[in-house]
Amino acid sequence: MTSLATSIGGRTFDNCMMNAAGIRCQSKKDLDALIASNAGAYVTKSATPEKRAGNPSPRMQTLPHGSINSMGLPNNGLEYYLDYVIDDQHNRPGTTNFLSVAGTSLEDNLAMLHEIQDSEYDGFVELNLSCPNVPGKPQVGYDFDRVNTVLDQVFKFYTKPLGVKLPPYFDLVHFDQIAEILNQYPLTFVNSINSIGNALVVDPQTERVAIRPKGGFGGIGGASVKPTALANVRGLALRLKPEIAIVGTGGILNGVDVFEHILCGASMVQIGTQFGYEGTKIFDRLASELREIMNQKGYTNINQFRGKLKTFDD
Repeated sequence: MTSLATSIGGRTFDNCMMNAAGIRCQSKKDLDALIASNAGAYVTKSATPEKRAGNPSPRMQTLPHGSINSMGLPNNGLEYYLDYVIDDQHNRPGTTNFLSVAGTSLEDNLAMLHEIQDSEYDGFVELNLSCPNVPGKPQVGYDFDRVNTVLDQVFKFYTKPLGVKLPPYFDLVHFDQIAEILNQYPLTFVNSINSIGNALVVDPQTERVAIRPKGGFGGIGGASVKPTALANVRGLALRLKPEIAIVGTGGILNGVDVFEHILCGASMVQIGTQFGYEGTKIFDRLASELREIMNQKGYTNINQFRGKLKTFDD
């Protein structure tokens, strides 16, 4: 049978598809549903040190080709998610999942990672350096010196598998600059991309912005971001050392989208906006569609085409 299995950092996953942090993964009920699904893994809602309500509503609006949101990191706090993943680790030994953390300061992130380092948890941590929706807090991922400082401080003590979630970059030199920094550290993976931040959607009928926080500015996700997401996956795949796997996120609606992310270099993909619309059944549909594409092309596993995107110079 055509295999959708993949591996990251020496850990194997039966399916290369999973949810993206932020969508349907905030509560135990959400995470239990992901465990019961055919997703290859799950990632928790991005945790802050304490429970957080997030931004005032309306903070999300559906668009013809995706969505705009300014959620502001609503979550149940690190203790809630750390307890959950440790319990799951006990209940399902041998499985690996992703615990997402997104402190609003370096001090918050270091404190949370110290707590995780000292815990029983041995799965992956996804350090979010790219949330565009917290008022007054810049995206760390756009300050390359700051990224270097964060990773330098983190790897002074953190020894468990760690990845970073990055914002989208829009210039080739930015790929060069961020890769030069990331390659200095023992990262297990990078996740690219988070939503395209600080977009603005206008309701022409009411002559008002579509969402309340930040004067209407929010992050765009869904189909419209796929070309940017693929460019970032490809740009990083060409520059990062091979030990750093890429998790591709952005604009995945169907099996073709998954295939393209992997072709550009992703070892695994995360689905956000469309997962929010369809729920866990999306993983069955995408798996079926991806297998059909692979069967048509004669591929029996994803490593046969991962990262093998052709150009006109090949």
